[in-house]
Amino acid sequence: MTAGPLAGIRILEVGHILAGPYATMMLADLGAEVTKIEPPTGDLSRQVSDAYFASLNRGKRSICLDLSTEEGQQRLGELASVSHALLVNLKPSAIRKFGLTYESLRTRNDKIVCVALTGYGLHNGDDPAFDYVIQAVTGVAALTGDPDGPPTLPGYSAADNSTGLTAALGLLAQIVSGRGGQLDVSLHDVMLSQLNYRASAYLNEGTAPRRMPHGAHSYYVPAQLFPTADGTLALFITHDGFWRTFAAEAGIDGFGTMAERAARRDEVLEVVTAVLAGDSASGWERRLRPLGVPAAAVRSLPDALEATPDAVITAGDFRLVGSPIRIEGYEPRYGAPPRLGEHNDDVPAPSL
Repeated sequence: MTAGPLAGIRILEVGHILAGPYATMMLADLGAEVTKIEPPTGDLSRQVSDAYFASLNRGKRSICLDLSTEEGQQRLGELASVSHALLVNLKPSAIRKFGLTYESLRTRNDKIVCVALTGYGLHNGDDPAFDYVIQAVTGVAALTGDPDGPPTLPGYSAADNSTGLTAALGLLAQIVSGRGGQLDVSLHDVMLSQLNYRASAYLNEGTAPRRMPHGAHSYYVPAQLFPTADGTLALFITHDGFWRTFAAEAGIDGFGTMAERAARRDEVLEVVTAVLAGDSASGWERRLRPLGVPAAAVRSLPDALEATPDAVITAGDFRLVGSPIRIEGYEPRYGAPPRLGEHNDDVPAPSL
């Protein structure tokens, strides 16, 4: 078995709950040595549940430091001197207060990469910026839900997870450059970035986004959720080839081009809805998938996990979803989540 692609890379993490810890866990899965610096009370996610903490912190080390003390700052400097990167998920004032910036640590290690993961940016204040708040302020919530109902939110922390992945990407890019420096990644900017084609349509064409019934795509038709005889089907027809195959299987005539289907959206949806009512969601999935038509029955998370057992791994005493990055010849070593301060007595290795 080969070593992970990030073997030998040492990363420090300071933060709580989700975005930052998720970023560094993805890096640990790829072989990086991640040391979690926790306050005496521990990462707040430890207070949620052991399973929650494990889902974000498998395979890491834990060192307990009080960064408000001279002793804590001294140990931080020692750790920074032998690390490639530091990722911090705190409010900006705390990042500066505890000396968790490149400017503060460059005298210890001028090659260290310091990533500040914040709500609105390292220089934009301390306004509270939890995932749901960011989804509200960037327009994500306004785009989600039925047009006749209130704005809504997805059932998971989309902003935190997305920002964690973006921060990990930026951290690796700067390490590859061979230069140290300060990186600034915010939940606000990441979610605006993820509204890419929606924002472009508005900025360049004046087309304001709007919510569509059943989560329908703004142009592709039919591309949305449909009720069936039993369950709900996601059908996503993005070009005329898909439509021809689907229409042949469903016994539908006409509407041959996407432009026509977009112009006659209501007619198309009425016909498709009526046809799909003739079979169950799972029945349509079994019929359409072999034909190459994008379609899937809506599943619960337990059903989805049961259907994909290879996605589930073991880390210590916990069963978790493994890394989504598959590298030929490399199998991640999923270590247990660390106990608070488990590695306090470890002596930093020699300089890089």
